[in-house]
Amino acid sequence: MTLDEVRVGSTVRVKKVYGDGPLRRRVMDMGLIHGVEVKVEKIAPLGDPIELTLRGYQLSIRIADAKNVEVE
Repeated sequence: MTLDEVRVGSTVRVKKVYGDGPLRRRVMDMGLIHGVEVKVEKIAPLGDPIELTLRGYQLSIRIADAKNVEVE
């Protein structure tokens, strides 16, 4: 399952980040790395962006980037 498929209010753990170059770097710079817990707080009406809570911080991620984050 990828991060864009997670329902609002669910907490998941990051398993793997796919992609390469700037895409992977942007996602990992947000702190989305292997083993970290992420809670999906809100999804915009059209699905972009997805708002998350990660280590006590609120952040938004584009749906295209969320598709490259595998979670469990």
